[in-house]
Amino acid sequence: MPQLLMEISQISGGFTIKEEIWIEKYRPHELGDVVGQTEVIERLKSYIKSRNVPHLLFSGPPGVGKTATAVSVARELFKDGWRENFTELNASDERGIDVVRHKIKNFAKTSPIGGADFKIIFLDEADALTSDAQSALRRTMERYTNNCRFILSCNYSSKIIEPIQSRCAVYRFRPLSDDAISERIRHIAKNEGVEVADDGIEAIAYVARGDMRKAINSLQAAALIDSTIHKDMIYRITTTAHPEKITDLIQTALGGNFTAARKKLDVLVLEQGLSGEDVIGQIYRAMFKLDLPDKLMVELIDIIGEIDFRLTEGANEKIQLEALLAHFALKSE
Repeated sequence: MPQLLMEISQISGGFTIKEEIWIEKYRPHELGDVVGQTEVIERLKSYIKSRNVPHLLFSGPPGVGKTATAVSVARELFKDGWRENFTELNASDERGIDVVRHKIKNFAKTSPIGGADFKIIFLDEADALTSDAQSALRRTMERYTNNCRFILSCNYSSKIIEPIQSRCAVYRFRPLSDDAISERIRHIAKNEGVEVADDGIEAIAYVARGDMRKAINSLQAAALIDSTIHKDMIYRITTTAHPEKITDLIQTALGGNFTAARKKLDVLVLEQGLSGEDVIGQIYRAMFKLDLPDKLMVELIDIIGEIDFRLTEGANEKIQLEALLAHFALKSE
């Protein structure tokens, strides 16, 4: 696979700098390179060692290594001939029944190349397949199981029909820990000659929320601005509020000072450009770091959930966020 390139032109200087996209450059090529999923990787290694691989279903949030793991399985099984015996389809782009009946079926029924025992079809974002396509896929998986193995990845395994789940060994990928993200970011920064302060590492882990792709993108975006990265740069690039400002906003509202809290909210939304969902998400995360009585915490979380639902349904962001602060202010009494 050719490396993706990102080109940055500096017209005044008359030269062009080409820099590899770090997500592609540091994509894992072996199972041992996948970070933060130790239990899953160990079990997959036992399959590869015995060369007795069942159909697999990987579920979990984005950016935690599902696709990298699927490709690594193929690499370790087929070595240099992995490209001929492995095909990847993104089910969100090709999600109809015709794809299963023709494209997938045609690949599945052909013989493996280079003495391999079987071929692998990797369906990324399989939860986007229609119900009819999943039903057709169930029969294809059953009919060509001696010739082909399927690896499905999805964000929500509940959207995969039960007959397919029962045919697969299901592996659930969890969000990456802050330690795993920090370790990988330090490794990349060292290789690229970028200096990242400790508070910058913490900011990247906070922004990523378990998503390695987002962490690496944030690091590279910051590295294009300066060779020394601090937390302020990370928060600015990713349009994320400082956690301290969110905590201050909550405490001001809980203190009963609605007017001051509203002004702090205006800074976040109007000046920094945060969306309503961004603010709600950060408020929710900050709540659990506050020392509040359990009864009050339950009431506030219930209010946050109600406001989040209203925003999802299309309600006015500014009104709903101010209503949330009003609820908080009322609880101060």
